[in-house]
Amino acid sequence: MTIRVMLVDDQVLLRTGFRMVLAAQPDMEVVAEAGDGVEALQVLRTTAVDVVLMDVRMPKLDGVETTRRICSEPEPPKVLILTTFDLDEYAFSGLKAGASGFMLKDVPPGDLLTAIRSVHSGDAVVAPSTTRRLLDRFAPMLPSAGQRPQHKELERLTDREREVMVLVAQGLSNGEIAARLVLSEATVKTHVGRILTKLGLRDRVQVVVLAYETGLVRAGGHG
Repeated sequence: MTIRVMLVDDQVLLRTGFRMVLAAQPDMEVVAEAGDGVEALQVLRTTAVDVVLMDVRMPKLDGVETTRRICSEPEPPKVLILTTFDLDEYAFSGLKAGASGFMLKDVPPGDLLTAIRSVHSGDAVVAPSTTRRLLDRFAPMLPSAGQRPQHKELERLTDREREVMVLVAQGLSNGEIAARLVLSEATVKTHVGRILTKLGLRDRVQVVVLAYETGLVRAGGHG
């Protein structure tokens, strides 16, 4: 199956570079490009896309708001935020808006290709540990404990699922969670799948964000 990719960036040169890298892959095709968020939303109305590489700082409509609008659509493409700085507040906002991860713009081509394939297959590209550092950094932007919205779906989790969710939010991989809880990796994967389904989340990055927002995991600490 060919992964249909859209490039959204106001720098033509950067789009050209990414397009050349992707064009050399037998399983990828650049099906659309846009120079700003407004144009991107227009193109997506008529073009089928699997993964969007989204710049955050653009004229007319920035990448965060564009991501929010894309992710609010039924069956949206996956969005990968491209940022210039690690631990950028735009990356934080992008994840909150529904992106499946973020990459630095100067990422090695091999890592970018791996990220696109990971996102397309339903995985989060950003390591949860990186997401956690990002959330620790921007935790003051999250609502305080008294203002946090109650997420009733959390009550639907079993004790074991809640335990797994906390460990996912702390940045552990399935293998590490399996070792910690003395379970098989397949069982952990099943638990993670059930957590995503019950909470209506798309990937592990969203699990981490929700765990912070609801206070299940605290910034700089553990749940």
